[in-house]
Amino acid sequence: MFPGRSSSSYRDSVAVCEISVLGRFAVRVDGQAIPEHVWRHTRAAQLVKVLALADGHRLLREQAMELLWPDLDPAAASGNLRKALYYARQALGSPASIADHGGWMELFPAGVVVDADVFERTARRALAAHADYGTAAARYPGDLLPEDRYALWAEEYRDRLRGLHLDLLRAAGLWHEVLDIDPADERAHRGLMQQALDAGDRSAVVRQFELLRHRLRADLGVGPDRASITLYEKALALSPGAPPSPAEITQSLLARALVQLNSGQLQDSARTAGRARSLAIDAHLGREAGEASAILGILANMRGEWREAFRADFEDSVRREPQLASFVFDAHTCLAEFSLCGPNGHEQFAGLATELSSSAQHHRSVQGEAIGELLAGEIALFSGRLEEARSRLTKALQLYENAGATSGRVLSMQRLAEVAVLAGERGQATRLLHVMLPMAHATWLGPHLVVRTHALLVDTSDEPEDAVQRVETADRELEGTSVCPPCSLGYLVAASKAFARAGALPQSQRRLDDAERMAGLWPGGAAHAAVWEARAVLRHAHGDDERARAFWQEAADRFAEVGRPLDRDRCRAQATAL
Repeated sequence: MFPGRSSSSYRDSVAVCEISVLGRFAVRVDGQAIPEHVWRHTRAAQLVKVLALADGHRLLREQAMELLWPDLDPAAASGNLRKALYYARQALGSPASIADHGGWMELFPAGVVVDADVFERTARRALAAHADYGTAAARYPGDLLPEDRYALWAEEYRDRLRGLHLDLLRAAGLWHEVLDIDPADERAHRGLMQQALDAGDRSAVVRQFELLRHRLRADLGVGPDRASITLYEKALALSPGAPPSPAEITQSLLARALVQLNSGQLQDSARTAGRARSLAIDAHLGREAGEASAILGILANMRGEWREAFRADFEDSVRREPQLASFVFDAHTCLAEFSLCGPNGHEQFAGLATELSSSAQHHRSVQGEAIGELLAGEIALFSGRLEEARSRLTKALQLYENAGATSGRVLSMQRLAEVAVLAGERGQATRLLHVMLPMAHATWLGPHLVVRTHALLVDTSDEPEDAVQRVETADRELEGTSVCPPCSLGYLVAASKAFARAGALPQSQRRLDDAERMAGLWPGGAAHAAVWEARAVLRHAHGDDERARAFWQEAADRFAEVGRPLDRDRCRAQATAL
């Protein structure tokens, strides 16, 4: 019972209820707001929420139990439901607030108004009538139940309402508001480009196109479509007396190379990206040179020739423009990671690391020397030679600092944090990761480095609750940003293990499902071993120790295949402990 409602009204009243679930959870009964502290019983609040979202605001008891406590046996779930129903009725002020008969539960049978229902009806009417988009959009104060972002029962409803809200904003041409929600929405970027082009504002079109390119990420193999490129090139032609700059030409070429790549025109893409790379190097455009190298690296990997292409790319950059060597390596980061972590990756890379260091010293490229040391340190780390890894990576870090190469510094610190974890120095690893996280956000490799940093922060936590809090922090930071799919695999595995150890098994399974889909895109390697380890942790959390032991042993065998002895030993120890 909440303050201000008498016991007699609790027994007898038939109330009018208004429930807010958009932006936050709030309840008003007979015009009186229920204080937040009344919902201290989480089960009661969750029961009211699932009933508010249900069709007709009614559910079978078994449905409610399955939604709220899918991992409990029926007896335990039924006990939870009885308590939730008792406390929810107390909070709402009346036994009549939730009817319970014939196996059905219904929220305020006499009538309840839920803001999500009102928004959905208004939005669908506006879209059908092609009118009043802005008025309908204003009824959406925020996403559905943000405090329950990990509740699986809210996901489908949340996504549906968010999609309706975006449809309204697009229909109204409110492009800035669309980009506030989805910074990579190309239609919104193109709408702003068209507005600027109609106004004859060449520079605004160029700025918007550049922002779009950076959001879509050439290094992830994604770029603007043909319609956006056409608008951009129209803007470049607005001032015949002012020819496009090398940067503007390079950006157009990079966008076209990506369109060709994704259309299957691989030879055309290689030629276009090669022109962009050459122009970028001559014009000292480091990021554009890196993006061109990324496209060429993707194409080479498709032909099975990545290692040779990387060597040639590196040699050309340190010879023509030594200061750009770090951008070239940045562009190949994911492919280098895949090769290092694949079967026999260490041995194949050892000679390459020596070659790169020698070439960099010959051409006096500090960034090139740093790359060689970083690769050597990574090889030592994965091979279990921790002291050698620490020495090499520390030297790489110093070289990158001398060269002012932020992304290289972050990569070196990331690997040093991994060394610290394996050496049992979790505190040192956490301190390093907190220092490097803002740096990772600042570098152009943010979509790769930020998610990797968060994965390590989750893995370094000793306490399950703290690890889950770190996942929640990471999710908030990563939401709406571009994230490299291969680099996100480690984070998905770390999040799955964190949720499993905290007893949040449905959330763990969801992250594991995502990790398995991601790992399926690349054959073999340490990624598959890591997924097996996550499967073992989840099976152990379910109490299925027989399968957990088998999964840990499988993970150990797979880590052994790719030359990761410390990871192998960790998984074997877990299997033996069971």
